[in-house]
Amino acid sequence: AFAEEEVQDFLARIRRFLRLGDDDKISFSAEPKIDGLSMSLRYEGGELVTAATRGDGAEGEDVTANIKTLKAVPHKLHGRNIPPVTEVRGEVYMTKTDFLKLNERQKEAGDTIFANPRNSAAGSLRQKDWRVTASRPLGFFAYDWGEMSEMPADTQSGMIKWFERCGFDTTPLPKTCHSADELLAFHRHIEEHRAELKYDIDG
Repeated sequence: AFAEEEVQDFLARIRRFLRLGDDDKISFSAEPKIDGLSMSLRYEGGELVTAATRGDGAEGEDVTANIKTLKAVPHKLHGRNIPPVTEVRGEVYMTKTDFLKLNERQKEAGDTIFANPRNSAAGSLRQKDWRVTASRPLGFFAYDWGEMSEMPADTQSGMIKWFERCGFDTTPLPKTCHSADELLAFHRHIEEHRAELKYDIDG
């Protein structure tokens, strides 16, 4: 949506599609979109077996060895009753401060200077030598899922809480909204405070 009216239209289309009346409650999970590298993590029996980039949407790049160097990505999911197959999706990112420090080191070493934190995160993760990735300050936020043999929760907010229990960091500032006005108020709040965030966001 690029205008407030389009948000109202979005809600109206949802109501029509779901055949809901004007008084029926709809809940939305709102959160900032981290500007990083999309990542899919596959766990089997609670153990991390594969990490892949989004690629072209059908086939990505295998970065399992590199992703295992990130402290923010658990090698084994925490807790009990973990589904046999769990695909966690999220974003690998670098904070603005760490980005500036990395570029300073790159400049001193005569290496590539990165254009922005997203490029630095992508370039750091896709190294052929996992030890280079391990030396870079990368974080990971979990916010979505793919293949799940069982669903541990039935709402987006419930899944976010489950990711946290499993050992993941999750996108900060999430909010459940119930109307277009609440969604727009959340958008304005993020817009006002985005410069204070430690990382870049899309939009």
